[in-house]
Amino acid sequence: MKIAVIPARGGSKRIPRKNIRDFCGKPIIAHSILAARQAGLFNQIVVSTDDEEIAAVARQFGASIPFMRPKEIADDFTGTNAVVRHAVQWFIAQGQDVTHACCIYATAPLIRPHYIREGHDALLASDAAFAFSVTTFDFPIQRGVRLDSDGRVDALYPEHRMTRSQDLEVAYHDAGQFYWGTARAFLDDVPLFSPQSIGVVLPRTLVQDIDTVEDWELAEFMYRVQQGK
Repeated sequence: MKIAVIPARGGSKRIPRKNIRDFCGKPIIAHSILAARQAGLFNQIVVSTDDEEIAAVARQFGASIPFMRPKEIADDFTGTNAVVRHAVQWFIAQGQDVTHACCIYATAPLIRPHYIREGHDALLASDAAFAFSVTTFDFPIQRGVRLDSDGRVDALYPEHRMTRSQDLEVAYHDAGQFYWGTARAFLDDVPLFSPQSIGVVLPRTLVQDIDTVEDWELAEFMYRVQQGK
C-alpha cells in the first residue's frame, strides 16, 4: 500500500495554531489533504498529530487519524523522517504492507496534485530512495556575500566575482512540499539530501516557505493570484 503522511503537531510557536489557521477560506492543512486526495495515489492519507483539534479538522477534510502521535516524537526537535517512519511502522504492525510513503507538509497550500504524481512516477521509474520537490534559487548563490562584524562585505565564492551569471551553474533548494520515498528508505533513515534522491522541479511561483506572518501573507497573495481572485 501507499500512504501519505501529513505531520501536524499542535505546538507551533511563531504562528499559533498554524496548521489549522484559515488560509484563503480553509484551514491550511485542508489544502494539503485535498491535494493528496486529488492525486489519486494513496490507500491512506494520514495526519500524524498529537492534537485533538487538528485531528478533528483533518477528519473533516477526508484524512484519517489511525493513531495519535506519541509525545516522544511531537517536540520541537523531531524531524519529519521520524514521523513518517513511525507511521510506516504502525501500519506494518497492523499487518499492512507499506511499499511507499509520501510526506506532505501541512503548510504547503500551493501544492499541486500533478506534481505529487510526478514525484511518484519518477521514484517508481528509478532505483532512487526518495523523490522530492525542489525549485531554483531566484539569485545565483555563487554571487552570495558575507558580512563581517563591522558590516564589511566579502564574497562567499571569490572565484566567481567576475563570472557572468549565465555561465554559473543553476542551484536548487528544497521546496518544502512533498517527499516521496520507499518504505525501506524511511525505515532505514536513508539521507534525503544525497544522490539517492531525485529532485522534482517546481516553478518558483508555487513555492513559499511559511514560517512568519509575513510569509503567510505573501503565500495568500500568491494563492489568490493563481486562483484568479
